[in-house]
Amino acid sequence: MKKALIDFCKSIDIECVGIAPPGPYYDFKERWEKQIERGYLTGFEEMDIEKRVDPRLTLETVKSVIVCLFPYYIGERAEGNISKYSYGLDYHIVAKDKLKKIGEFLSENIEDFHYKEFADIGPLSDRYLAHKAGLGFWGINNHIITDKYGSYVFIGYILNNYPFEADKPIEKTCVQCLRCMKACPGQCIQGDFTINPLKCKSYLTQKKEELTKEEEEIIKKTSLIWGCDVCQNVCPHNKGIEETILEEFRTDLKYNIDCEEISKISNKEFTRRYKHKAFGWRGRKILERNCEIISKDHHKI
Repeated sequence: MKKALIDFCKSIDIECVGIAPPGPYYDFKERWEKQIERGYLTGFEEMDIEKRVDPRLTLETVKSVIVCLFPYYIGERAEGNISKYSYGLDYHIVAKDKLKKIGEFLSENIEDFHYKEFADIGPLSDRYLAHKAGLGFWGINNHIITDKYGSYVFIGYILNNYPFEADKPIEKTCVQCLRCMKACPGQCIQGDFTINPLKCKSYLTQKKEELTKEEEEIIKKTSLIWGCDVCQNVCPHNKGIEETILEEFRTDLKYNIDCEEISKISNKEFTRRYKHKAFGWRGRKILERNCEIISKDHHKI
């Protein structure tokens, strides 16, 4: 059945699929407890630590976890003022659609098959699962890195009640050149394969609450008004990588947000234009705020 799964995934342009064990993940629990102790939480994470490490609390009959990668790199675009991950169609839409297709395929071929699919918004750590499923290795910037697509990948997973044989993690790590650590606008990379997300520019460009002066200074350090690609841009593992084959990330591309346009259109019009983009969910006002911060003074890294 595993071969049938892999073949079906290839038929819908998912090249990278692996199986993670059903947990509980006590090694991750130790890692996550350290993040909590340090106060390195943004509020976007699952706050129930047991749900964070035990898939059975989300799907009681879970016997394996199908993990898929969705590469999105389409080359360099110097004119862009948003992160590479938001050029194409919102990855939540793309990943969720393909994961549902996988679930439907398996439901047709496995008796009494039950599953729950997640793309970004889920109780477990998708990067941890991708590593456990043998799809990539940890970067010191906390990204999962693949040989073919570097770290430019989205991750989705399917909890299910079929005992697919688990894959083995890749026995490899990043070169630890520390270029990402030195270049990071907020100095959020800790050097021990963890980050302080509260100082990550990508997070700060999404933060809804009022920003401190220090946080504004971090946002000013590059010209992107949404997200941040610095740690990925300088990473040697991202040199010579291939571009995605996923058509959803290659068409209807937008590299640049017109700040003047954003300031003039209504919230309703913003939603109409950008609801299918990865930055659309946060709304017009946050982007307008970021435009104002960066327009005051910025230099490009």
